[in-house]
Order: sequence, then structure tokens, then C-alpha cells
Amino acid sequence: MHELDHYIYPHRVLHWLVAVAVLLSLASGLTLGFLGYERTVDLLGNTLTNVLYTSHKTLGVTILLLMTLRIITRLAFVVPDHEPPLNAFERIISTSVHHLLYAGLVVMPLLGWAATATGGFPVEFFQWHLPGILGKNEALSQTLFVWHERLGWALVVLITLHIAGALFHWRIKHDNVMKRMSLFD
Repeated sequence: MHELDHYIYPHRVLHWLVAVAVLLSLASGLTLGFLGYERTVDLLGNTLTNVLYTSHKTLGVTILLLMTLRIITRLAFVVPDHEPPLNAFERIISTSVHHLLYAGLVVMPLLGWAATATGGFPVEFFQWHLPGILGKNEALSQTLFVWHERLGWALVVLITLHIAGALFHWRIKHDNVMKRMSLFD
């Protein structure tokens, strides 16, 4: 494979690490969002509920760190050309979805961090407590959590579009889009 046929290997690894972290974060966030704290405690007990919250927060900070590295590698290294080139519609959709995913995956953990801190809850990264972005403010916390949830649903839509586009290129167009991010080619 020619070196300009794919992203550099660290960027590809970061892509898949972010994908796994986002899927786990969405799963834990949706669970907590649907059940709420009390029902989660009733179903799982205090210990597992706390593990779920800590894991969700840890995944959020991890996503923020990984996305920072992704942005650095994306800006620092050549982006492979599409071969064959995308048509205008595909290029607009692809660029829009990618830019919105990048923005959402940076803003989402920052909103969660701010919402958690303003709610007076610890911002955890594994067993470390990180400083809050803002001071305690319950009304602001509720608003930020609403936006955190809305952005989560927007990310579900964007991820679905991203996966649908990848599958379209792989299974229908049979072009080289998938190999650009493959770990194995």
C-alpha cells in the first residue's frame, strides 16, 4: 500500500480507540440517563452504580484526551486522498459529518465535566478527582446536563451516518475509503 493511501498508523489507532471509548461511554450514559440514579441503585446497588458513573466520567476524560491527540495528528500529517475521488455530494456529507463528530467529541466531555462540577459532584478520572471547570451552580448544572444529553443524541445520529457511509463505501461502492482507516492494510 502506498503511504498516501491511508492515514498514519497512530491516527488510525486513535480512531479505533475513540470508537471503542465512545461506544462504551454512550452505553453507560444511556443506561444512566434512562434509569436515573435511584433506579440504577435499585437495579445494580450502590457499588456498581458508582462504578458506572466513575467509568462514564473516566471515558469522557479519555475521549477528550484521545480527541486532542487525533486533532494533533490530523493537522500534523497528510490526509490521504480519496481514490477514486468522492463526488461533490459525498465530499460535502463526509466533511460535514467528520467536522461535526470532531467538534461533538470535544464539546461533549467538556459539557459533562462542567455539568458534573456545577452539580457539586466529583469529576473523576479513574481514581483521581480532577478540578471542576466551574463552581457549584445547580441551575446551570441542570441546563448543562440537558445539553450533554442532547449532544449525546446528536452524536448517535452522526455516528450512525459515519458507519452507514463507511459500510456504503465498503459493501456497495467497493472503493478504497475503508482502507484509509484500517489497522490491517
